[in-house]
Formats: sequence, C-alpha cells, structure tokens
Amino acid sequence: MRMAHLMHIKLCACFLTYRQKMTQVNDLNPLPVSSPSEMTEQRLQLLDDPSEWSAFSLPEKTESGCWRSSVVFEGMHCAACAITLEDVLRAVPGVLSVQISGASHRGQIVWSPAQTRPSQWMRSVERYGYKAVPANDALAHQRRREEARRMLWRLAVAAMCMMQVMMYATPTYLSEPGEISEESMYLLRWASWVLSLPVLFFSCTPFLLSAWRDLRERRISMDFPVALGMLVTFAVSTLGTFEPHGPFGKEVFFDSFTMFVFFLLMGRFLEQRMRDRTAGALEAVLNRLPDSVRKRQSDGSWALMSIRRLQVGDVIEVLPGEAFAGDGQVLSGQSQVDEALLTGESKPLARGVGDRVIAGSHNLSGTLAVQIDLVGASTRYAQIVALMESAATSKPAMALQADRLAKFFLIAVLWASLASAFYWWPTDPAHAVMVAVAVLIVTCPCALSLATPAAMLATAGALARNGVLVRRLSALQNLANIDTVIFDKTGTLTRDAFQVRHIHTRAGVSESQVLAWAGSLGRHSLHPVSRALWSEARRQAEAAGVLSALEDLSAQNVTELAGQGVKARLYLDGTKPMDLRLGSARFCAAPVMAGQHLQVSLADASGWMATFELAEEVRPETANVVQQLSSLGLAIQVLSGDGQTAVTQVAQAVGIAQARGGCSPQQKLEALHALQAQGHKVAMVGDGLNDGPVLAGADVSFALGQAVPLAQSQSDFVLMGGHLDALVTTVMRSRATLRVVKQNLVWAALYNAACVPLAVMGWLPAWAAGLGMALSSLVVVLNALRLSQGVAEVFVPSKSAFATA
Repeated sequence: MRMAHLMHIKLCACFLTYRQKMTQVNDLNPLPVSSPSEMTEQRLQLLDDPSEWSAFSLPEKTESGCWRSSVVFEGMHCAACAITLEDVLRAVPGVLSVQISGASHRGQIVWSPAQTRPSQWMRSVERYGYKAVPANDALAHQRRREEARRMLWRLAVAAMCMMQVMMYATPTYLSEPGEISEESMYLLRWASWVLSLPVLFFSCTPFLLSAWRDLRERRISMDFPVALGMLVTFAVSTLGTFEPHGPFGKEVFFDSFTMFVFFLLMGRFLEQRMRDRTAGALEAVLNRLPDSVRKRQSDGSWALMSIRRLQVGDVIEVLPGEAFAGDGQVLSGQSQVDEALLTGESKPLARGVGDRVIAGSHNLSGTLAVQIDLVGASTRYAQIVALMESAATSKPAMALQADRLAKFFLIAVLWASLASAFYWWPTDPAHAVMVAVAVLIVTCPCALSLATPAAMLATAGALARNGVLVRRLSALQNLANIDTVIFDKTGTLTRDAFQVRHIHTRAGVSESQVLAWAGSLGRHSLHPVSRALWSEARRQAEAAGVLSALEDLSAQNVTELAGQGVKARLYLDGTKPMDLRLGSARFCAAPVMAGQHLQVSLADASGWMATFELAEEVRPETANVVQQLSSLGLAIQVLSGDGQTAVTQVAQAVGIAQARGGCSPQQKLEALHALQAQGHKVAMVGDGLNDGPVLAGADVSFALGQAVPLAQSQSDFVLMGGHLDALVTTVMRSRATLRVVKQNLVWAALYNAACVPLAVMGWLPAWAAGLGMALSSLVVVLNALRLSQGVAEVFVPSKSAFATA
C-alpha cells in the first residue's frame, strides 16, 4: 500500500508539472488569438480562391472543367474511417469521385467548381470528427506531431493508472478468502474507481468520440465495439463498487479496463509510428518544394516571395540545402545537386552555368541563380507527385474485398457479443457482461483491413527510394503473377542516344540539306531517333557557322503518329513549303537499305528523299537483367517496330531468343492479346512513346520515362532512373509483397479463429482481448514493415521460392 501511495504522489506531481509548464507558455503569449473554429473557417474560405487550387489540385483530364484535389485526412484510425469518409464526400453535390486510403490517410477528390467549392466538401467531413487539409499543407506535419504527442500523453496516463490499479487489485488475487477485511476491499475498489476516471475521460477520448459520431450518424466503425466494451466494463465495475451486494458486486474489473485501454493505445501508437515510417519515402517526395523563394528584382536585389507567385522567366536564388522550386537553367554558380528521389540517381550531380535543374531536387553545396522555365503542374516534379498521389490513394482488389468483409464482420461481432451475453446471463450476469466485452474487443477487424494496404504502401515507399514510381498499388499484385516479359527495343534494351553513321540520298539533294530538314522535324518529337537527328543537325550546322539558319526553319502542322513517324509542313526561305515525312520505311514508302544499323527515312511529296543509318548502343545492364529475369522463371520476348535484322542483332546480344521486328502498335497489341488468350500473364516494358496501346493492354507495364511526360504514360510503373536493374528489383519486391499480404491475411484469419471461441467460452479476459487486438494489428504492420528494407532481407531470391510465392 505504501508503494501504491508513492506511485499516486508521482502521478499527481507529473500532472502539476505539466500544468505549470503550460501556464508558463500561455504567459509568454498573452495576446488574444482567434479561436480554433474561427481559424478553421478562415482557412477554408482561403481555399475557395481559385488561385489557391493549383497548390493542391490538378485539372481533371477526363472531366472537363473539374479538379482533382489531393488531401490528407486527420483523425482517421482504420479502414472503416476511409469508408465513412468516402460515403460522406460522395453525398456532397458536385463531388464526382472519391478515393481514400485507410493506410496512408490520403485521398483524392474530383469535384466540379460549378457546383461546389473546397470549403463545402471539407466542411462535410468535420461534423464526423475528421479534418481535410491540402496534401502540401506546410502545417500538416506539425499537426501530425501534435496528434502523436496527444496520443503519447493518453498512453502515459493509461500506463500510470493501470500500474496503480493493478497494485490495488493484486491483493484480491493473491489473498485467501477472509484475509482482507470487507472495509479494506471496498477501499481498494473505490481507489481503483477514482484512478480509472482519468483513463475513461482522457485516454479513452478518441474511441468514445468516434463511437458517438457513429451513433449520431447511424454508422458503425471499428471503434464502436471497442468503445462499447470500454463503457460496459467501466459501468459494470462502477455498479459493483457502489452496490457491492448487488448482481455485479461479486467482482470489479477496473484492472482489466485500464489494461486493455493501455494495450489498445500502445498498439495504435506503434502502428501510427510504423505507418509514418513505411510512407516516409512517399512523403519525402510529395513535400519537397519550398514555401517561398528569393526572386531577383529589376535592380538586381533579391526579394522573398511565395512560391505560388513564381512565374516562367523569373530568376531565383537557391542556397545550399534548399530545394529547387521549378524546372530551369543555371545562370550562375557551381554546385552539386541531389536528384535521387526524382530520377533514381543516387550520386550527387554537378551542375553549373547552362545546366538544367528540376523542381524538387536539392542544392547541396554552392549558391545558384536559376532562370525558371517550368512551374506548377508543368514541372517534372508535379507529374511525379500526381503519379504518387494516385498510388497512395488507390485500393488494390484484395484491400477492397477486405474492406467489404470488414463492414459485415462488424455487424456479426455485435450479434456474437449479444448472443454470448444472453448465453452466460443466467449463470452469472457479471461474467456474461465481461464475456460480451471480450468478444467485442478481440474480434475487431483492424488487422484484416490493414493486411493488404500496409504491405503495398511499404513496398511503394521502398521502390520510391530506388527511383521506381508505382502508379497503381494493384499492379504489385499483378506483377507477382506474371510469367512473360515483353521488351520494346529502341530506348529500352538500347540507350536512347543514337549516332548518325551513314546518310543515303536521292539525286539532287545533299546530305547536309536532308539532315537539316530531318532535324527540323525531329526537334518536335520526343523519340530518341528524332532527338539524335536534331542533335546531329545542330552539331554540323554549328561547325559550319549556319546554326541560326537551321533554327529559323519553321515546321507547322506537326503530327506524330505512334509507331510510324512525324509529318509536318516545312517552310524554307525563298521557296514554297515542303510536306515532309520522317519515320519508318513503310511510313515514307522508302526502300530498305542493306546494313546492320537502325534506319529511318525522310520523304516529300515526290517520294523517298533519304535514309539515315543510326548506330545504337545496348544498355550495359541489359544482358544481366535478362539473365536474372529468366532465372526467376519468366519467358522473355522482344516486339519492336524496327527492322527485323536490327531487332535480331540486339536480341541475340542480350540473350533473348524470341524477337520480332517490323511491328506496328496494332501488331504489338495483337501479339500481346494472343499471349493473354493462351493464359499468360504479361508485363510490357517500353519507352512510353510508341507503346501506349500495348502498355495499356498488358497485365503490368513499365515505362522508362526520363524523356516522356509522365502524366501521359499508360504504365503501372515508371523507372525514373532509366536503368533496367530496377525492373528485377521490382519483380522481386512484388513477389515478396504478395507473400507478406498472404501471411497477413492468414494471420488475421487464424487470430480470429482462435480467439473468438476462447472469448465466447469465457476463457479470455477483457485485458487479454485488448492485448490480442493490439498485437494482431501490430503484427500485420511489423510484417509489412520488413518490405521497406532491402529486398534480400525480406525474401531470398531463389527460383524455387519464387515459384511458390
């Protein structure tokens, strides 16, 4: 009893110290401030300004005039919260679609400005106890830290009260009947009741408020059975304390009450910490832009301004340690930049005058002056963010199925608890109530709902650190089941840089002329061959001193046909315009020249004009990647639009037996569908340019998208660094992910199968039920956390193991 008294004094001292510190903080800031409700209303009104929408939204391509907003939801605890939020937001007029992830707490809302404003659909979730904030809100991280701090305080209060109550309950468990007087027993119960009050009114607040909101809105979430179990346990124990000779006076359960509250809070706190860790790489990419920049004024001075006011043509100063606010060109200074999370390049890159820098990358050493040429949604960073936001809010099929099961499971839990209480009531009412409480708590389906998204988000975060962006989480499940990989050749198996080796021309035109004309068309295309022609034309024109004449060539009505080439009208000085075609021999009606190199032709209205032979270099890692994929039991093929001779030559060099050239995009798609009709699961790897249809039609698709607008890519994965090695790592991680998901689902099923009968039979006390529920979710998150480590640590890449994953 003396030790219990000392613990009680320490507890009171802690609270007095905390109150004194808070009083000191308030004394330091005596100025009147707006109330939280007023600040929230001001924040919402500010977001209704159309100039603010681009900070957290992008124009929706599929719905004209609509916006897709990325937000983070505060106050979420489980998958049922995500389901509730989706239902609430869809009921708002003007909201067209909603997608919310219970694992990442992020969401994407497509809405029409003609019918609603951000403040309206954000207010709709606040009456349910949640708060929607823009995904790039500078204060979001601070609010998450404050939420974690509050959780830690609740956990600390529950822990201290639990220890004290357990000390009061221990004598009743260890003593024989009659050893403790009746008065002393009542005193111990009253002391336990007093110490349980802080747990009920402070530590249990998140569960109770969530349950109250559910009742008010006639909904059921995973917090409802937990809160019901807490209230019933406290109420029964209180009745036993106030009426010791009543039907519930035989025993009180304050020790069980405080213990399972502590276990639940501990599990939720650790789960929150580990969830933030697994999504750390995603957050690191999504929140890299600075809030303000230093812009050069007309008098040469630097003035601080908001990043939202940054425009194309502005010159900004970037100090060491700062992130670049837009894509641009270095005007002065030398430095090293870190582009690891954006391009997959792990080593710092040197940047000086004339070099380009990209938004979101970090300046490491020197001070740079940068002229901005791309801002906002046009930057490469914005396209990456759009892809990662989509991945972070997408729901795999397995997760959707688990969420649907969870809703029915909650209803079944309530009925099972009620049935257990009815069964045991005639024998012992107090025991019947505690059996019902144990059933309510132990069967919470949190682990079931977390099993899939926790594992896939952990993998997405790990891949992001290695320069692989996951557009759809469901693609990880599909990738684990593939048996065939199809490669495009140009820009995929080979580097996207070419060298012009030979030029064949028809009579009457010179090599310099056709190269200049081909380069003028090629400058309007992103294809590696087109860029090579434009680069060679510039090099020769600069050497001849006629670079300005080349750049003055004007091409209009430029049209690029996927898998064929480019056509345009070229205007020359002093002559009538020429209608030119640049592309494959078939597209230009050109003869096929004998040779081993890649050929591209140029034609005018009269027919063939020239054929360019370009030498391409096989990527040095390609042969090793093909070998590793084959060792994983995958069949490898090549489908390319280039000539059969060139395709065969590259395929043989890297060890691929099946190679087909001369394929149009439609023929590639037909070949893909033929494989799928035979029951094969196919992954397509291309450069994202001419492979749009086949990338969209494949079961899983990869794009090496360094030079491709990422937002227009049809791929499931984007290899930012352009290295094929990441392909092998992604396949290995996908198989490891599916294995972990299956382990999590099996664990959740076995846990419920084992614990529910124990709870119904009365063999599982309430505190053990709380511990089991917390541990079940914790095991799922811990198992998923292994996926954020190196792939070798979570899965041994043996062929037999992959075959059984």
